[in-house]
Amino acid sequence: MKRNTLIFILLVLIVAFTGLSIFIAQHPIFDADIKISLFIQQFHADWLDKVMLAISFFGELPYSLLSVVVVAAIFYWKKYKREGIFISTVLLSGLIILGIKNVINRPRPTAFYVRLVEVNRFQSYPSGHVLSYTLFFGFLIILMYNLENIPKRTKNTVTYLSAFLIVTIAPSRIYLGAHWFTDTVGGFLLGLICLFPLCYFYFKKERVNP
Repeated sequence: MKRNTLIFILLVLIVAFTGLSIFIAQHPIFDADIKISLFIQQFHADWLDKVMLAISFFGELPYSLLSVVVVAAIFYWKKYKREGIFISTVLLSGLIILGIKNVINRPRPTAFYVRLVEVNRFQSYPSGHVLSYTLFFGFLIILMYNLENIPKRTKNTVTYLSAFLIVTIAPSRIYLGAHWFTDTVGGFLLGLICLFPLCYFYFKKERVNP
């Protein structure tokens, strides 16, 4: 895409996230959120509880930190040192999410409104799981598309698995009663916003040092 187009998309994402954040700060309990949660949770089953918990596994502390460190170390070990370093910067998103959570200070869903499969600490908005999945696995997909020396089978496996987790993490968080729908939307928007500068500096450095 052209530079101006990317800047426009980034501005739209920032405006959308800012507007949603202001709305949530003023309306922490939103009727549409409750209805969406109840709709998704009506399909609950013991086996589905386990599947949804498994999908959310990579976003739980300390496994989320460990996953990033391990993947970054693998890239570094396989002589993709620059990629390993950029992957490790994903950890900085944890500071961003905690800061925004404290500012908005939205309570988690409670058993009064939804079925709680998972009880969480910290505030609800935005979803840290959705943010980290969008940023981390989204960047992995971009790397698989960009790096030429990685075997095709490895590229396809990483790409499809990453895409699956990005698509399913939001429904997983709502199903588990850990987040409202708008929490996941906010996490997705913020994940895309964080992905922009990460990719910008990655590709900028690549052009300077081919």
